[in-house]
Amino acid sequence: MNALRNKVQLIGNLGNAPQVITTENGKKLAKFSVATNETYTGRTGRKEKETTWHNIVAWGNVAEIAEKFLTKGKEIALEGKLINRSYTDKDGVKKYITEVQVNELLMIGGEKPAA
Repeated sequence: MNALRNKVQLIGNLGNAPQVITTENGKKLAKFSVATNETYTGRTGRKEKETTWHNIVAWGNVAEIAEKFLTKGKEIALEGKLINRSYTDKDGVKKYITEVQVNELLMIGGEKPAA
């Protein structure tokens, strides 16, 4: 059961091409966002669609794969874990962010047409 303690699985579409940087020690870091969609029946009986955006980070080999193959709109499946961190912005305000740190990535579809 330890493997289930902090595990995230998502299927969605990339909001933009990954932003990739190489750290001082030569390791690659890719950051991108993924949109997941859920459809449900609202109070009026009409179908409603809800989109949730997720911040994604990938390191090392996964970051290299993201850099080479991922583009805006690409449908992917990913598995990783939730990471919570904080930082202080330029105005001295403490900000909190939740990200999914990817350890597996699978390209499952083509690009979706822009809406």
